[in-house]
Amino acid sequence: MSDPVVPPTPPVPLDALLAREDLALRRVAGPSDPGIVVHWAHTSEMADPYPYLLGGELLLSAGVHIPDGAGPGYFDAYVSRIVAAGGVALGFGLAPVHDTVPEALAAACELHGLPLLEVPPRTTFSGVARAVWQLMAQARLAELRRVTEAHQSLASAAARPNPVPAVLHQLSRRLGGRAVLFGPEGTELATAGRDQGAETGAALARLARVVRPGGTDHRPAPAPGGDPGRPAPASATDALAGVRLTAYALGAGHGFVLGVAAPRSDSGDHAIASVAAVLLTLLTGEQQSGTGAARSAALVRLLLGSGPEDVAPLLGGERWRVVHARPHAQAPDALAASALGAALGSALVDPAGGIVRVLVPAGREPQAPPGWTLGVSAAVDPQDWPAADTQAARALARARATRVPLVVHGARPALDDLVPAADARAHARMLLAPLAGTPALTDTLRTWLSLHGSWDRTAVALSVHRNTVRQRIARCAALLDADLDDPDVRMNLWFALRRA
Repeated sequence: MSDPVVPPTPPVPLDALLAREDLALRRVAGPSDPGIVVHWAHTSEMADPYPYLLGGELLLSAGVHIPDGAGPGYFDAYVSRIVAAGGVALGFGLAPVHDTVPEALAAACELHGLPLLEVPPRTTFSGVARAVWQLMAQARLAELRRVTEAHQSLASAAARPNPVPAVLHQLSRRLGGRAVLFGPEGTELATAGRDQGAETGAALARLARVVRPGGTDHRPAPAPGGDPGRPAPASATDALAGVRLTAYALGAGHGFVLGVAAPRSDSGDHAIASVAAVLLTLLTGEQQSGTGAARSAALVRLLLGSGPEDVAPLLGGERWRVVHARPHAQAPDALAASALGAALGSALVDPAGGIVRVLVPAGREPQAPPGWTLGVSAAVDPQDWPAADTQAARALARARATRVPLVVHGARPALDDLVPAADARAHARMLLAPLAGTPALTDTLRTWLSLHGSWDRTAVALSVHRNTVRQRIARCAALLDADLDDPDVRMNLWFALRRA
């Protein structure tokens, strides 16, 4: 698992755990890279912990699973499975089963590059887990404070008499890099921060052309049959000699671009830069004067009884996509939601319940900004917006479960389209009648089937414990009086759920 599910807290450097005197952990094998970080701690005595790991764990074990006379082959298989699952370190408890760390285990960890920590008898596994959460909370609080202070300083800078240079100055100071505002012709209109050299400056200018309308530098070639005239992306990233380069298109496509060159890039840095991009969009006059009036007119017409198909032309498109987005870190606030809308090229944004919904014209191909996971509906007519909203919600759940930044709902002809819609709905109502009135069971069954019966991925998608998923699926099987291991049963249920 190269891309583990990331919890809404910063990871903990493994060295920070080793530095805790109250834990008295000791590294006995494996690399000592200071860049190794822990996302969570997990205890397991399974001989094969792979199915129970999501990636990023410090796995804790007292060696209960080790059989008598186990040789190098056993430990090699055990460690290789931890590494394959994305585990970042193994903590081996010296009590109550083993007095010392087995030499063959240390050799296997050295071979596979997995840090092996010795956990002394006086240190409990729950104490190690608690230390991980404490360090995470401290890091999270520090990051929130940094981002909040940066947002406040950027807002203050935007209110000054000469706001654009002030915003760029605050941005470069907060990120420890260089910030550049490029004009529509590619010229540097304003800069702030330490010059990072001609090569870096040229690379940032090239990256800015990628997101500028009509730019072509480094733009991926269209796929066979694709649209070579598709819009430029809202943002782009690159790296050069340890410097992270990012370019943000400002506004609806007039050509202004914010370029940032900084030594690092994480979710906090992206949140800071995104707010700066929103402020600069307003300051450079990117919003057309008629856009806000058109949105207000569309809202009034909807409130007075007009249908979506009547007001959609005022919003600038005939076919639309609904995007559901969830940040990797904290719940989105209004500024983060606005920044996401700017990145997707739409001001039609609705943040609610930890999810941001964005209505995007179908001509734009949404891209997932750093730090966000997106579910995107198929392109639909305005009267089908509610159905597209459901598609986007399911696509987001699948994206989170499969740990990819973006999933697009794929509407394509299928065999079940051969069945008349009325007959299909009647069949679905009859088959799923035992689950009627229990949306949690229906949603769990649908998600579980869509993820091929994976307990862990379904739990992630629904934000519940895997045991809850097992209990709900068992309840579904009992109510439906069906064998959910039977592929024919699964096929019939999936058909019904698609029509329910």
